[in-house]
Amino acid sequence: MQKYFKIALILIAISSFTACYYDKKDQVYPQVVVAACDTTNVSYSVTVTNILNANCNNCHGTSANSLGAGIVLNTYASVKPYITNGRLVNSIIQNGNASPMPKNMAKMDACSINKIIVWANRGAINN
Repeated sequence: MQKYFKIALILIAISSFTACYYDKKDQVYPQVVVAACDTTNVSYSVTVTNILNANCNNCHGTSANSLGAGIVLNTYASVKPYITNGRLVNSIIQNGNASPMPKNMAKMDACSINKIIVWANRGAINN
């Protein structure tokens, strides 16, 4: 009986040495470096149109495009109502309050989304 007790004690001791494992925090949880997102000079004519052309206007560029469900985003006049009613922002942030866009694709990058939100919050000026 004492022999089994010693074997059990040795096994417990061995397992306790291998059970604790410490890593360096920065190796286990690497810090994600997020590039700065400059929103100081966001304008419709440069910033917003470039984002829409890159992410939206393949489907929403012309009224003849059936993929865009009749939603056209290729001019300021056509974008403004969707900014005013919140559908464009709700779509790109994909919060469930509008159809998530771009449809069946990855969410737009955070900086592009932030630039559109900043432009909208500053009054969505045609500049």
